[in-house]
This record gives sequence, C-alpha cells and structure tokens, in this order.
Amino acid sequence: MKVGMGYDVHRFAPGRKLILGGVEIPHREGLLGHSDADVLVHAIIDALLGALGLGDIGELFPDSDESYKDADSLLLLGNVMAFAKKSEWGIKNIDCVIIAETPKLTPFKIQMKENIARVCSLAPENVNIKATTEEGLGIAGKGIGAKAILIIESR
Repeated sequence: MKVGMGYDVHRFAPGRKLILGGVEIPHREGLLGHSDADVLVHAIIDALLGALGLGDIGELFPDSDESYKDADSLLLLGNVMAFAKKSEWGIKNIDCVIIAETPKLTPFKIQMKENIARVCSLAPENVNIKATTEEGLGIAGKGIGAKAILIIESR
C-alpha cells in the first residue's frame, strides 16, 4: 500500500469557465490556469503521482507545453491512471477537500464523484469530496484550492 497527498490552488479570472471535478459550475468567473484549471483533479493527479513516486503535475504536464493549453484535466488524470495500471497499481480510495468561499458546491459533488470514479476505475463510494470555506481568510478569498489524499494498492 502507498499513500499520496496532492494540493493545488488557482485564482479566479474573468472570461474563464469554472470546472471542478470535471463539472462546469455556473459562476461569474472561472479559475486561471494553462489547462482547464480544475484544482480538484489537479490535486488528485499530484496525490497519485506522489504515491507512484513520479514527481508532480507540473513536471508531467508543463505549462510551457502548448498541447496542454485548455486541456481537460480528467483526460490528464486518465493519462496518469495509465501509468498506474502499467505499474500494476490501482487507487483504493480518494479523500478530497475543496476550499472555496463561493460558489456553493454541494449540488455538484455527486457528479464530481462520478466523474473521478469513472476515470480512476473506482466505485463512487470510494471517492469522497468535502467542501469548506476559510471564513474569508487564506487562499479561498482570492480563488479556490483543493487538497487530496489517496491510497493505492498493488493489483
């Protein structure tokens, strides 16, 4: 068994879609990033890469590479899952927290779980997504952050 921890944060920017867990969420601004800036999926990718000992998301999908411009982060996660499967490792469970003052995320969490579970070959009950605020403090005041912890097991 191995454990990985991931963390990501992006600030809000006008003219961008807000994508979290592969779900487009209605909001006045989206998150700024080279890809779709899906902080939840980015945190999961970093946790998986950490558990596999393969560095971090910036090394594998650098923002200097135009082929990742506006990339769907769920597709990037699928690429990392291919590495895991080749190495005969699979995710056992994922526990995440999204940190945001706005918007309210509860109505979207089920679809996020289903998207992530599908890409990671998991049952949705093995993906847990929590949402919290920072009471106007920290990163959530300017954007959205996410943290993820996951456990992988040899197949």
